[in-house]
Amino acid sequence: MICLHSLFMDNRMFDGFVDDAAGAFRAIRPEYRGQGRSSPADGSMITVERCAGDMAAVMDAMGVANAHVLATSMGGDVALRLAVYRPDLVRSLALLGTSARAEPADQAEQFASWIDAIAEDGFTGERVAFVSNIMFGSTSQADPQLEPVISSWKQRFGELPKELAPAMAGVVRRRDANPILRDIDVPALVLSGEECPVRPPEWARELADGLASAELTILPQVGHSPILEAPDIVVPQVLEFFSRA
Repeated sequence: MICLHSLFMDNRMFDGFVDDAAGAFRAIRPEYRGQGRSSPADGSMITVERCAGDMAAVMDAMGVANAHVLATSMGGDVALRLAVYRPDLVRSLALLGTSARAEPADQAEQFASWIDAIAEDGFTGERVAFVSNIMFGSTSQADPQLEPVISSWKQRFGELPKELAPAMAGVVRRRDANPILRDIDVPALVLSGEECPVRPPEWARELADGLASAELTILPQVGHSPILEAPDIVVPQVLEFFSRA
């Protein structure tokens, strides 16, 4: 399995999933250029196409092909392009909290201004709260059982560097991937949280409809990060899907 993480997060978001998959699947968890513990960004924007190329290079270097791909949020943008550009590398797709659409123009401009501010003076308290409200649904943030997980990620959001701005720009300025969906001919599982504010369920339905062979699950009371907000539901479903894909 190749696990492709969300923007604002890193490969630690798959810790629980990898533990549950142990013995059944080998998990590879790369971190994108300019994110996590990878090298800093070069230039003002890192496109999701470039990230897909990087992931292909990682897989080639490791001798990995025909892999199951688990992708969350931005990871889905990368995974869709990887599946088109290097179909030999992708056996199946589990796409969580993601979509194929470009960012709506008005929202993209708002996010672009926000990114400029972060590039200037980093992730302040208000910005950390904003990221948290993107990444986690309101029900999850009010759930005492999820408090340790969400608090841990909020602390990490506050530690994000200003140098994340080029990666953020690449996601906000991503191209519409709906036209390439018809070129993806592998089994796919699409999961979306009902409370996701940035990639709502209708976008997930559009994604599933555009793929040749896709199963769709909409999760109530879940936001943008299903694998962290509803692991007891999501992890078994993904592993079962991979086992038969």
